[in-house]
Amino acid sequence: MRYLVTGGAGYVGGVVAAHLLAAGHRVTVLDDLSTGFREGVPEGAEFVEGNVRDAARWLDGSFDGVLHFAANSQVGESVLNPEKYWRNNVGGTIELLSAMRAAGVRTLVFSSTAAVYGEPATWPITEDAPTAPTNPYGASKLAVDQMLAGECAAHGLAAVSLRYFNVAGAHGAQGERHDPESHLIPIVLQVAQGRREAISVYGTDYPTPDGTCVRDYIHVDDLAEAHLAALGAAVPGEHLVCNLGNGNGFSVREVIETAREVTGHPIPEVAADRRAGDPAVLVASADRARERLGWRPSRPELAGIIADAWAFAQRKEGTS
Repeated sequence: MRYLVTGGAGYVGGVVAAHLLAAGHRVTVLDDLSTGFREGVPEGAEFVEGNVRDAARWLDGSFDGVLHFAANSQVGESVLNPEKYWRNNVGGTIELLSAMRAAGVRTLVFSSTAAVYGEPATWPITEDAPTAPTNPYGASKLAVDQMLAGECAAHGLAAVSLRYFNVAGAHGAQGERHDPESHLIPIVLQVAQGRREAISVYGTDYPTPDGTCVRDYIHVDDLAEAHLAALGAAVPGEHLVCNLGNGNGFSVREVIETAREVTGHPIPEVAADRRAGDPAVLVASADRARERLGWRPSRPELAGIIADAWAFAQRKEGTS
């Protein structure tokens, strides 16, 4: 098969592109490199530097489907600059769907997010949980999910939205390169490398076993395998939504302690006030992904996830 991967120079998009190539598919990566990196495009993929809003310039009937990762994804930035998120995340997808319609490309896998659920009252979180995003980033992703439902009903698109929880780990030389970095595991590893003095723990009095927030972490390779499974599960006229997570959670303190064990570094921590909008627990129910995609994570251990992220961090910075 031949697939277009929008945003394929980013963290998740690049790893998914690598998995597609390993499975024998032909891959074209479309990325404007505004947040992605040219070295994140896997060897063997055709690379086109361009914006997803201009996808019609490159998309034609020779493609069998699209995997759509191109988006802005910083929660804090979305609050300060919401128009950027509506323009890029929603407007870009509108243009991509128009290009797909014109080219007769009828399969799409979309990179969605658990941020669409906002602050859920119960867990594990199922796909039927109320959607109440608390920031423009989550709202823009939910808007695309709703857009896809309409596109499937009206035009026969086969679409799968995959709602990620916390993605971590690395695929060899492909790992997280966010700037600024906002994810817990790479920030903890920056402390281990001496690039930060300490890790701030935002809230130590949550109703959890150790008082810190609990999150569901999934290895990026497991995530990539779910995307390949989604391509095979997409049904014309149906918009399928699946959560992707391990189905269990790890607290902030568990992440820090595991990182100490993996890296052999002390990793100082300092207590800080809670952040507004941080739920105590965010853990996914991935039952639907198991049932509909035939997928289950094969790398659920936190130590393995952190070890792969640590190997990437050392390679990137040349530290030990």
